[in-house]
Amino acid sequence: MDSYDYVVVGAGLAGAATAWRLAARGHQVAVVERSEPANDDGSSHGSARIFRYAYAESGYSAMVKESLSGWAELEGLAGDPLIIPTGCVDYGQDREPEGLAAVLSEVGVDHELLSADDARSRWPQFAFDTEVLWHSGAGVLDAHRTVHTMVSAAVGLGAHFYGNWPLASARRSGAGFLLTNGRGEQLRAGHLVVAAGGWLPGLLGGLDLPTAFLAALPTFKVMQETAFHFPYKEQPAPGDSWPTFIHKLPGIQTYGLPGGRDADFRGQKLAEFNGGKAIPDASAHDHLIDPAHRARIIDYVKQYVPGLVPEPYAETTCLFTNTPTEDFVIDSTDGITVLSPCSGHGAKFAPLLGTLAADLATGAGYVPSRFRPTLAAAGRGA
Repeated sequence: MDSYDYVVVGAGLAGAATAWRLAARGHQVAVVERSEPANDDGSSHGSARIFRYAYAESGYSAMVKESLSGWAELEGLAGDPLIIPTGCVDYGQDREPEGLAAVLSEVGVDHELLSADDARSRWPQFAFDTEVLWHSGAGVLDAHRTVHTMVSAAVGLGAHFYGNWPLASARRSGAGFLLTNGRGEQLRAGHLVVAAGGWLPGLLGGLDLPTAFLAALPTFKVMQETAFHFPYKEQPAPGDSWPTFIHKLPGIQTYGLPGGRDADFRGQKLAEFNGGKAIPDASAHDHLIDPAHRARIIDYVKQYVPGLVPEPYAETTCLFTNTPTEDFVIDSTDGITVLSPCSGHGAKFAPLLGTLAADLATGAGYVPSRFRPTLAAAGRGA
């Protein structure tokens, strides 16, 4: 039976990053994935995710800056850019562009705060309804290529990848763990890192975790989200692109970005943040599009994005695994690290998340207490 210092469960962005960082430190590492890296039943597939700096408080914005050296390292390994710069516009009554601008000033990110009229002059494809925050450092990251770059890097450093290996349970055995998949195959691990995304709620009961640790974890709510691709009325000129955007109104928050190669680069990928349906875990992902939700987004495009043809030419589903505060979970106990940096905004931090998880799993470094709910439960942080 094969045995490893660390077994990482899940080959999405977080798991692949952790395996890469652990392998780079010389550890014996395996990655087990129930299907294949960046598969369609997870949260890390596709070629288009927003990379941005704008957050309502400075902690996350500072972490985006901290991630940049990791992105440069990954792009060197990939041989091509993984993030395409487009800039981002943030607006809407509940998005509070002025507050976002103050945060970007605090962390030292270049930006502009524009009136709605000035923004419409610059980007007539949007019907801006409030002041607009613009920061040019935002862009679109390729999640699929990022995952595969990190998995390849980990394997190149000696890690082993086990595809089509659906974990069923991880039980304590001696000083480590005995992992068993759905076919009864087994591996041994000294330490377990669980980065299972939408599969996490269904796995927690089979991980031999202490009752107090489980009780301290937040409720993980898995949402089946829907994204629609709308064609441009006028195709951007070569070398030009639409910005990404986040628009937050009472009752609806939307986001959009130039669609990647999986939608033929023909238009804008647009979705409602947490506008889908709650499901127990990823096993209930049915990939079905709700016609009523499609109609709601079409109506939104007609009103607020006049530069798009309000007829989607492609549509897809994906999973968000949310915590109540939208904070990440990077926590550990007795040889198990639980990693859930999701809530729909984790992709941009991928290389940094791998460092944080590897630091926590090995005891080599610090993880912010806001990501460790067990510390708050013990009264040692918040």
